[in-house]
Amino acid sequence: MEATEKNYACNSSEFKRSELSDTELEIVGQPYSISVLKVGYCLSEQDGSFRADGTISLLTGPRTILVDTGGPWDRDFLVKRLKDKRLDPGDVSLVVGTHGHSDHVGNLGLFPGATIVVGCDISEGDRYLPNQLAEGQPYPIDEHVSIVPTPGHTGRDVSLLVKGTTMGTVLVAGDLFESCTDDDSWRELSENPAVQEVNRQKALRTSDVIIPGHGLPFRVHREEAHGRSG
Repeated sequence: MEATEKNYACNSSEFKRSELSDTELEIVGQPYSISVLKVGYCLSEQDGSFRADGTISLLTGPRTILVDTGGPWDRDFLVKRLKDKRLDPGDVSLVVGTHGHSDHVGNLGLFPGATIVVGCDISEGDRYLPNQLAEGQPYPIDEHVSIVPTPGHTGRDVSLLVKGTTMGTVLVAGDLFESCTDDDSWRELSENPAVQEVNRQKALRTSDVIIPGHGLPFRVHREEAHGRSG
């Protein structure tokens, strides 16, 4: 088995999924490259509680974009990971919080000068910008990157769609997907499973790689799955 990709499938309907390894957290692209700064997790505890933190992803290119900021406990970690990339928080021009849970937007205060997106709200300081995310319309950043509405986990979830990487189209999905192997668990965390299922299927049809909210990125293999079913 090669170290670059785990040789097992996370199957969902007609789509086969294969999880990337923790050595494949840099996705090169033109004009945007993606770095997964932290892989999120969700772990059950014996007392019925669970421990969770959200995935943190960084886009570098024409704009410097951060997708989710982790929880407040990640503050020092996030500043260090940005420094590792030779960036300060002030260099980030756009922060996208895929939804309003604390393990995804706990460090927005590090970025007072950035445009901030949390769910369907887009703000520059105290100025809120018009958009139609809540009506189901994407919000383009440029010709390569757009914010797309992906509700279900909460009513106002969004994801970031990135075109032009060496792995194809990448969806930084927040909790639209918990992980590659979440088929038996995501519904219990969903406010609207029927809507989320529709958006999950759309993501699987249109993305080559998905970065989930609480696990490693994974590839989507559509042609291979369709070939087997045919």
